[in-house]
Parts: sequence; C-alpha cells; structure tokens
Amino acid sequence: MNCRHCQTPLHHVFLDLGFAPPSNAYLTEVDLCRPELYYPLKLYVCEHCWLVQTADYARADELFRADYAYFSSTSSTWLAHAAHYADMIRARLDLGAASLVIEVASNDGYLLRNFLKAGIPCLGIEPTADTAAAAESQGIPVLREFFGAALGRQLAGQGRQADLIIGNNVYAHVPDINDFTAGLKAMLKPGGTITLEFPHLLRLIAETQFDTVYHEHFSYLSLHTVQRLFAAQGLRVCDVEQLPTHGGSLRVYGVHCDDPRTETPAVRRVLADEASAGLRDLPVYLGFQPRADRLKDDLLAYLIEQKRAGRTVAAYGAAAKGNTLLNYAGVKPDLLPFVCDAAPSKQGKYLPASHIPILPPAVLTERRPDDLLILPWNIADEVRDQLSDLSAQGTRFVTAVPQLRIC
Repeated sequence: MNCRHCQTPLHHVFLDLGFAPPSNAYLTEVDLCRPELYYPLKLYVCEHCWLVQTADYARADELFRADYAYFSSTSSTWLAHAAHYADMIRARLDLGAASLVIEVASNDGYLLRNFLKAGIPCLGIEPTADTAAAAESQGIPVLREFFGAALGRQLAGQGRQADLIIGNNVYAHVPDINDFTAGLKAMLKPGGTITLEFPHLLRLIAETQFDTVYHEHFSYLSLHTVQRLFAAQGLRVCDVEQLPTHGGSLRVYGVHCDDPRTETPAVRRVLADEASAGLRDLPVYLGFQPRADRLKDDLLAYLIEQKRAGRTVAAYGAAAKGNTLLNYAGVKPDLLPFVCDAAPSKQGKYLPASHIPILPPAVLTERRPDDLLILPWNIADEVRDQLSDLSAQGTRFVTAVPQLRIC
C-alpha cells in the first residue's frame, strides 16, 4: 500500500486493532442471523508526509450507506457548537444575502439551518439519504452525492462557487483526500474561505484516543499534513483554532494561495506544538500500540470485576468510538447487557460485532444499573447532566478513555 497523499510506500504500522465490521453498521434482529462482513482495522503512518491512514480495504459506499445512522442533531452540545460557529463566521466574513455557503457532509441540517434562518443562501452536499431527507425537510437544498473534484468543478461551472465552504468532521472520512481537496479548490470563490474541523492527531496520541479509530475515518490529521494537502492543490492555511470538540479538534481556515490574507501566529504555534510532541518522528507512532492495549485491558478487567462482584453495568451512547473500544476488547452482552442511545434511528438495533442491544434512555430509570459506562467520553459532561437522577440514586458514571475513571 502507498500513501494516499504522496504515494510513498507504507511500512510503519501505527495501530492494529484486528478485524471488525464498520462501526456504524448497526444490525436489525434479522441481521443477527446473517454473517457480518469484517475488515482489517489497521493504521499506517507515512514517514514522508506524516499522514496517518487506514489500510486500504473498505470502500466509502460500503461505509456510508443510505441508512447511515449518525444524526448530528442528537447532541445538544454539538448543536450549540454549530450555532456559535455560524454566528462567528457570519460576522468574520461579513456574509449576507448575496453570499453562498456550501457545507460538505451537511448531515441532517444541524449547521446550515443557522444560515438559512439568517437569510444566507446555502447548499448542503450529503450522500446518505436519511440525513439528507432530514435537512431537506427544513428547507435546506441538498445534493445527494459524494463530494470530490468532479462535483466541485461542476458546481463552479454552474456559477456556484462559494464564499464559505464548510467541512465539519468530513476531511478524515474521505478515501481520496487529494481529489476531495481539489474539489474544495475548484468550488471556492476567489477571496472565499474554507473551514474544516477534524480531530487533531496530536490529541489522539497524547490522550491515547485509540477508540476514535474506525473504518469510516480514512485519515488522522495533523496541521503539518493538512498544510501539505492544501499546498498540493493551490490552497494554504491562513489560520487555525484549537477546539475541545471530539476530544480535541482543529478548525483550519483555508484560502487560495494568492489570497492576500496573512498567516496568523496561531498556525506557527500549533506547528511548533506538533514538532515538540514528535509528530514528525517515528518513535511516537511506533510506541502507541502498547498504550492502546493497556486501556483495552483496563476496561476488560473492570467489566469482569463488576460481573464477579454481582454489580450491573450498562452503557450509554451507541457511538462509533464505543464500537471500536468494545470490539477490540471482545466485550459481549454477558459483560455489558445493553447500551442506551437517544437517537431513534439506533434504538431497537444491535451494535455491530458485539450484538449488544440498543435501547432508549428511559430504560435506565427502570433498570437502574450500578454503573453506567459512557462510551462517547467526549460528551460525558453532557450525559452526566442529562442523567443526574441516576447519579442521585447511586449509579456511578464510568469512562474508559483517556483512562478508566469512575465517579
């Protein structure tokens, strides 16, 4: 396998999590009687451009199906994040009725609804039918397609170049990241701005966030690598923000190479942080596997200990990161009998591989588990606030990443 960006042959394994089905391939009861398709879940690091990437097995259309079950609007924290961003970027770029905002991977309209409400023309690009339909029901126009260079050029040819292109948590999800970036370049109006948000590789390594690895994430990105990706297509990063979302993310601001805006000091600071953390040296990557294994072992030991003590443990949040963690640890319903999730699209289904049933949150008040394992640890505070009644009744809240924590 060669690097998806620079074509350098890949020799160095960053993380090997064995074999697993796609993390968002939730199962119906009928599916439980059928075989599941497993893929290797292995990451390599390119020692030339430092792009961390999955082994090349699964295709995007096998991962992002029409019934893809992730709806961004399920999280109140994420909705607040989107609303705050919309207010900020409207003022920063002076967007108005003559502007065009395009969001790639617009999901269920969680973000574009804010621009629509402000009277700013917008367009969503979203290949998964269920989430696209949810956006369209709010009056948001959506192209139901995968995005790439061809679509970017097509929209540009139609006079639909954007003043603002948004890509929140999509850049890591595209198998051909060069083609995707070329599409951004083609679709960006002269003087326009791209903002991309993605989990920061620096935080993944520093906090052993190995459960954020799954097949739908083709790439794991540093600012250094994103600069290289942009430069290869005639774009550059002019600013960057560090965000708390998803355990630590970056929001990069991209412009055409000939744009007069100067690079902010924040870009140099983040690059310096990455360099001092060793992100351009092999040892930091080659030493990651044992750290992930320790977290996996700690979770498994905790669950076995609770079972032997006669304590009940349930989980909250049927998130992709939870599936990665449970499947790598080999957890089944004997150790974790059910997981609750607020998304109706997931309720009544089963987690892939582990076959743990997904139930509505109301079940927690009926069964009152002794412990509740919060799988999407990045929104643990939100979940604890929502379920404060459980805590008052003695339920302990548990997170497994970045370390096993019981409170």
